[in-house]
Amino acid sequence: MFLRSHRVRGLLAALIAAPVAACSSIPRVPYTAAEAAVATVPGQAPTIRYWADAPASAFAGVSRAATSQREPFTYLALSGGGGDGAYGAGVLNGWTESGRRPVFTLVSGVSTGALIAPFAFLGPAYDATLREIYTSGIASTLVQSPSPINLLIGDGLFGDQRLRDLVGRYVTPELLAEIAEEHRKGRRLLVVTTNLDSQRAVIWDMGAIAASGQPNAVALFRDVLTASASVPAVFPAMLIDAQAGNRAFQELHVDGAVATPVFTLPEAYLAQDSRVVSHRGRPNIYVIINGRIEPSFDVVENRTLAIASRTLSTVGRARARASLASTAAFARRNGIGFNLTYIDRRQPEVAAQQGFDTAYMRALFNDGYEKARSGALWETTLPRDSVLATQASLQ
Repeated sequence: MFLRSHRVRGLLAALIAAPVAACSSIPRVPYTAAEAAVATVPGQAPTIRYWADAPASAFAGVSRAATSQREPFTYLALSGGGGDGAYGAGVLNGWTESGRRPVFTLVSGVSTGALIAPFAFLGPAYDATLREIYTSGIASTLVQSPSPINLLIGDGLFGDQRLRDLVGRYVTPELLAEIAEEHRKGRRLLVVTTNLDSQRAVIWDMGAIAASGQPNAVALFRDVLTASASVPAVFPAMLIDAQAGNRAFQELHVDGAVATPVFTLPEAYLAQDSRVVSHRGRPNIYVIINGRIEPSFDVVENRTLAIASRTLSTVGRARARASLASTAAFARRNGIGFNLTYIDRRQPEVAAQQGFDTAYMRALFNDGYEKARSGALWETTLPRDSVLATQASLQ
């Protein structure tokens, strides 16, 4: 009886709050598409970020820095995936243990991959940090105490304070100083957010922010990471200060995975077969998918929520496979090694709300760790659907 009345009270509160929220939300400063196209972040150089769909020439600086390295070009791309980021954290720890983990020329991260990226970029010294974030229970607190009222007023179902606290706890001025030092050597750290106002992906050069020396560097670095991990409706969108000429306004940024599940290369390179690296040794791209990309069979209940959940899962896997297929084709054309790892069928799938369960994340961490430590990690082609493979074997 208490549970039922509690739900009724919650529903009534939400209904009452809805018109209040509509009246009390803070209006944003309007700006134009022309201003958005040339907007910069106050105090920062224009080159700290790029549109993901910009022409290849926009990325000349990043490309030159990458090719200036003495070692072969080695690129690590980390996908989104929420609590499934525990898999990527385990992979990095096990890769270190194997003795075969390289120093990455370039690291990119989207969503949970963005949270992993700075520590992957700085190397094995931060393996313990990744283990702590994904296996100690800290991550599970991000999705505790949902609030429908927050959802109605634009603060996301879980608010953003715990996500901000998590990012702030680990992203310190000292961490930025280390990233800045590596940036000056020519290595690059990139994070993707989605600019909802412009409906475009934004690539942030996090090393450039760290090396800027500007008073807002730490705050901006944290804001970008938080924005990239802010799943719409689950966590609130991030407002980032911007300016165009003398006009000041704020851009609305959310989860980078809204625009792309994993960022490997700018669209211009994938579409035009442009070269991004010089062949000083064989270059390699390593892609860690913090999730599943293989189709899985299940008899879906004919209910709205079940259909919606299954649809989102299907769309996500299809987008990831399409992005990976483009990257693999580009790698083949350019003589670049393509290396892929993902959560395979051996790991049981769980409902979305259980994705931050600590026991579940520990299991994923251990799976990634053991595969990497043993050397049984990388695939050089996309997986073939096992259902189709089984059918073919019977013919």
